[in-house]
Amino acid sequence: MSKDTKKVVDLLNQARAGELSAILQYMVQHYELANDDYGKLAKVLKATAIAEMKHAETLGERILFLGGTPTTKPDGEAKKNQKIADKIATDIALEEQAIVLYNEAAVACAEARDHVSKDIFEKLLSDEDAHLDMFINIKDHIDQLGDQYLATLTGD
Repeated sequence: MSKDTKKVVDLLNQARAGELSAILQYMVQHYELANDDYGKLAKVLKATAIAEMKHAETLGERILFLGGTPTTKPDGEAKKNQKIADKIATDIALEEQAIVLYNEAAVACAEARDHVSKDIFEKLLSDEDAHLDMFINIKDHIDQLGDQYLATLTGD
């Protein structure tokens, strides 16, 4: 494996570790919210976790194609039993972290002349940007409307 390919594989694995953390975090939140009868918000977190699973799969497939071994270790621990506003703040931080990494990784992949990996990072970047926007909107609703907004998220 060339030096450039190793660098790309390392970036792909770093991204995969972050995606694995996001999956765990969003699924913990999904279970907790569903258990607390915030079914509408729980469904949003479950759908986001599934999107992150697809990201992790895409990254893993690319790593294997390049001759690397996909990591199975998340880069963080899932936070549990947070208040809803804190859950959303955690989610915003995860998405912002991914966006920074994916921007940097896309540039590094282009420099390594691996435009397929660059394209993967750019596609994932678009998805993470949409996730961030969604979480910011939820945070804004919580900040502006508080419990009234949270009441709209109960049930299915």
